[in-house]
Formats: sequence, C-alpha cells, structure tokens
Amino acid sequence: MKVTDIIKKATKPLFTFELLPPLKGHTLDAINEAIEAMLPYDPAYINITNHQQEVIYVERPDGLIERKTVRKRPGTVAMSAATQFKYNIPVIPHMICGGRSRDQLENQLIELNFLGIDNVFALRGDPPHGERRFVAQKDGYEHTDGLVEQIAAFNCGKYLDPTLKEPTPGDFCIGVAAYPEKHFESPNLDQDIAMLKKKVDAGADYIVTQMFFINEHYFSFVDKCREAGIRVPIIPGIKPIRRRKDIDFLPQTFHIDLPLDLVKDVAACDSLAAIKDVGVEFCKDQVRELLKANVPGVHFYSEGRAEQITRVIKDTF
Repeated sequence: MKVTDIIKKATKPLFTFELLPPLKGHTLDAINEAIEAMLPYDPAYINITNHQQEVIYVERPDGLIERKTVRKRPGTVAMSAATQFKYNIPVIPHMICGGRSRDQLENQLIELNFLGIDNVFALRGDPPHGERRFVAQKDGYEHTDGLVEQIAAFNCGKYLDPTLKEPTPGDFCIGVAAYPEKHFESPNLDQDIAMLKKKVDAGADYIVTQMFFINEHYFSFVDKCREAGIRVPIIPGIKPIRRRKDIDFLPQTFHIDLPLDLVKDVAACDSLAAIKDVGVEFCKDQVRELLKANVPGVHFYSEGRAEQITRVIKDTF
C-alpha cells in the first residue's frame, strides 16, 4: 500500500521507523529481531536506507598507499523485498543520487516494480565518507528534484530509452526529506524550502523531516512550508539520545540544535542505562507534544535498535 493511502486511511497518527542494511558479511538476523520487537506496536511502514560507496586508503605490500572505494552496506533492494514479504508490511527503500547514473536508477525502479514494492524515498545522499563535497555520478543528478522527476516520469511509462515499445509504467509513491533547521549546505532556510518545493513540484507525494530535538523548529518549519505553497504531508522524524557522544556527534553530523536541559541531563548521567533513560523520557515528551498537534505520524530513526523506541511508543501512542 502507498504511504499516501496509508495516511489518508489512518484514524490516528502513524508510527514508522527506519532501518539500515547490515554491514557486508552480516545477516538480517539482528535486523529482524528489531522489527519483531516493534511489530506489536503496529508500525505503518518501514524505511530501508541506502548507502553509496566510501573511500578508504590501504597500504599495499610495496608500502605505497592505494585509494579504494568500498560499499559497506549493500542490499537495500533485497532487504526491502525480504522484509515486506516476511512481515507483510509496506517497506520504503531509499533511492540516492550519490554514486548512481540515471540508467542505474531506472534499473533499480524496474527491480522494485518487479518485486511489488510501490513506495520509494528519494534522496541526494551524503558525500562518501572521507570526502567533503557531493559530486554527482556521470549522467547522474546533483539534486534530488531530478531524481523525483525521473521517478514521476517512470510512473507515466517514460523510460530513458525513447525507442521502447509500450513500456510498462510504474506506480510509485515518492517520499522526500526536509530539514527543519535547514540543510547545512543551504545559505538560509528560505532557500532550502524553495529547493524542497522543487522536489514537491517534480512529483513528491510526502515529506519526512530530518531528526530534531526542539519541536518548535518543526512547527515553524511546517508553517513556512505551507506559506510557500507546499501542501503534501510533512511527517516529523525524531530519535532518542542513546549514548553520551550523541551530544557532540549529532549536532556536528546533522547540524541540529540540542536543548540545554537535555545536554545537562545527559552530562549528569553516571551510566549508559541512565543516558538511555534520559533519552527515552525526553523523546516521550517530544512525541506527546507532536501527537497533540495532530501530526500525520512520527518517524523514528532507530539505527536498527528497538529497545528505546518500543519504550517510547508503549507510553505515547
């Protein structure tokens, strides 16, 4: 079922979460355990992330350093299909511009179509680890709106090869990301919202935000989006603090603000269990306020770990 149909039919806000494919060489066992821990709370769908190649440097036998690219988390399409069929729950695989040509992206759409997956989440993707600047693949996309446009065209039966005879159209529901505190590469929030509108105008059906820890950022962002003419659902994305280094890592990596009270509470903890408790209680307060505001749903960034999220969901939804 398409995400937009799920939202329309819902009688209460949706609970959804995101998972990463396992590292190369590992099985889906740990992922399945996390899914099974959250299934009793009736998740509406599951997102599966996608990761481009990373740059690493290895020493050769002759002592010289060689630059190599590796893909540490392959398997997005296969994991999406396996999860959807095993648990009979809609799955939304991520599609990224990074490291992909238009042909490769079209082939991924064809595979997903064959597998009966009718939702995708379109992203530009981050630069590979070790590189500061995003560079599009040859014959790829610099920005997500181009990818959204390609998916929308595929839905109309328009393939890259114009000579195909009566090609089968797709029927994908398209999600995109947004940044309540703006994408770090954008000069200001207004410009970032203008870029978001380009994605919606290209065919995006709904939006999920980057994580945030101050709900007012989300509420203000939604208001600005509506003023800019963006009418599609905007689902808030959140994440419970899990460890002490999150206090430094999350703002540096995702360019987001953390409330001073949360930072102080984590600093006062004397154990990992105490930090997780602080993260859960803060997240519960966030969710309660969001649900009171009648958001379409709440999307959790789980990192493949269910324990904190199930505690939050149990006491809020």
